[in-house]
Amino acid sequence: MAISLQKGQKVDLTKGNPSLKKLLIGLGWDVNKYDGGFDFDLDAAAFLLGANGKVNSDDDFVFYNNLKHKSGAVEHMGDNLTGAGEGDDEEIRVDLSKVPANVDKIDFTVTIYDADARKQKFGQVSNAYIRVVDEDTGKELIRYDLGEDFSIETAVVVGEIYRNKGEWKFNAIGAGWSGGLAALGKNYGVNV
Repeated sequence: MAISLQKGQKVDLTKGNPSLKKLLIGLGWDVNKYDGGFDFDLDAAAFLLGANGKVNSDDDFVFYNNLKHKSGAVEHMGDNLTGAGEGDDEEIRVDLSKVPANVDKIDFTVTIYDADARKQKFGQVSNAYIRVVDEDTGKELIRYDLGEDFSIETAVVVGEIYRNKGEWKFNAIGAGWSGGLAALGKNYGVNV
């Protein structure tokens, strides 16, 4: 049974489970009734961050235009343009054994593609979640359901995995942002 987290809760991933190396980060959502003439394209991304909370280079930003980190530690499994269907809408694989030593944490985000032009906000999204799965066993370890806390935001930092005293932990963040992917990227030190 997966651990269900609330915003701000943290849980150990590898303590007591030192063989855990390969994670599947699944992100999913539904779109409320919406008739704006455009598909609702949400995009998952991962930011590999140093101790200062910034990327070490633009290559540390893994998303639909940069699907795989050069280390092989993080791989985006592809862009879902509509979010239609059951289960995860987008997935990101993480191999903890390949995460570079200069990366202290990996933040997982979801943004709305072209949100301003399409007049779309997270208030039009429901049932958003992030889950962490042990890729070797298929067992869901952690699930964080975001709830309906966002109305005007166009980007959300959903959660992060981070190093702490030689172990990996997960933090349920759930922080909304305005300005979409560009604002989020600037915050993390990506040249946009």
